[in-house]
Amino acid sequence: MAKSKRLIEIMMAINKKKSFNAKELASEFGVSTRTIVRDMQELSALGVPFYSEVGQHGGYKMLNERMLPPVAFTEGEALAVFFASHALRHYADLPFEAETDSVLRKFYSYMSEDIRDRIDRMRERFDLVTPMRHASTPYLSLLLNAAIDQKVVRMEYESKQHKRSRDVQPIGIYASNGFWYCPAYCFHRRDFRLFRCDRVRSVELSELKAVDLTQVHTGNWESYIEEESPAMELYVELTATGVQRCESELSSAHKMQIHVREDGTGWLGNQIPASSLPFFGQFFIGLGTDAKVKAPDELIHVMREMLDKLMAQYR
Repeated sequence: MAKSKRLIEIMMAINKKKSFNAKELASEFGVSTRTIVRDMQELSALGVPFYSEVGQHGGYKMLNERMLPPVAFTEGEALAVFFASHALRHYADLPFEAETDSVLRKFYSYMSEDIRDRIDRMRERFDLVTPMRHASTPYLSLLLNAAIDQKVVRMEYESKQHKRSRDVQPIGIYASNGFWYCPAYCFHRRDFRLFRCDRVRSVELSELKAVDLTQVHTGNWESYIEEESPAMELYVELTATGVQRCESELSSAHKMQIHVREDGTGWLGNQIPASSLPFFGQFFIGLGTDAKVKAPDELIHVMREMLDKLMAQYR
């Protein structure tokens, strides 16, 4: 076996192991122990994250940070990965911010000069626009890791009304319209709630025992909500512009189903909790004549009160 191929296969093999020794690898690859030791020295120089332990029961142990074996990309694949990562620059914070920067640097630096020139030209002609938000979200990685590891965290959360500590078990994180959101099980409410990540002021591990949320994820968590306030039937007529605004600003963050007609107009026909009336009142007022709320009457009443206050402000 060629040395280069053996090094790649050794890298793939040790990525799957927590600990190993040179004799085991030598037997597995049919070479001498001395050859394996030299191979391990070369892999270490390449940055493969393991360390050696001396002594009778010594050997090698992998660090938590694994390294993938070399992967060949076509020019189109490399450009796709580069610009997918490049588009994330519109977010002030990312769960893997340092890693994203590292990926972009590696892709750019290892590409040939003609492909780098193509990237430089394409940067000015391709983008995935996301609203720029100045709110800081420094705890994305902690919340995501807690969701993956099924851990409970105590976070200090500041809403419009007050600031309080909450014990929650995150389900995951997702971005919508420039904001990061974290759906989680709230132990205070004993129900699922959605939190804006830029309103999280601190996060630390909690001593509470986690609940089993293995079947709950960012795509289905709302179906598990047990709302305390009664649900109301929402019906809103939308112009074509209203449909586009709702699709970009409402549907992904709040999982609202938008019905679209052939001419581009549409309507919303969902159930909403009574507790969300102030939010929807402000949102539909912001759409102006591109949205007309037909039901429920309670939402129309809330919007009239908001508009009266706005009129009084500008008299």
